[in-house]
Amino acid sequence: MILASASPRRREILDLMGFTYTVEPAKTELPPDPALSPEEAVLRVARGKAEEIAKHHPNEMVLGADTVVVIDGVILGKPKDTEDAKAMLRRLSGREHRVITAVWLCDGEHSEGFADSAAVTFLPMSEEEIDAYVASGEPMGKAGGYAIQGRGMRHIRGICGDFYTVMGLPSGRLYEVLKKHI
Repeated sequence: MILASASPRRREILDLMGFTYTVEPAKTELPPDPALSPEEAVLRVARGKAEEIAKHHPNEMVLGADTVVVIDGVILGKPKDTEDAKAMLRRLSGREHRVITAVWLCDGEHSEGFADSAAVTFLPMSEEEIDAYVASGEPMGKAGGYAIQGRGMRHIRGICGDFYTVMGLPSGRLYEVLKKHI
């Protein structure tokens, strides 16, 4: 299997699941299409990543994935800069949001995908906590500006759904799909 992602979190999840894979990150990432539902938009991005790499490896299983945070119907991707990260965290502070991770698999014969979501509730965060968290650098490169498996855990009140969906790959659903193909 080829993972079309440079995400260390996705590699960690695949390692925990016991899969053998190589990494070949997609070079192109489509922005989420605001005309689509959040699930359709993130599926489109995951599919684009998988299909880009599958063109070069038609006889191998390729896994593309993408994760977004959705609050008030708005998709929060990765912060553009520290001010964007702070704005995202202010918006999430003390509130519930959804994290959607889409997975797309291509193997030359089959192409299929799914999106999984989990609800995450943040504790209220002070401006000092937001500033300190952003200064740690952890929010950068993470959907919604936080990492549930890192220091961001301090600000999580609860989660309803698959923890690994929030981290970057819905483990149970992915395993059920992959065991049919591998």
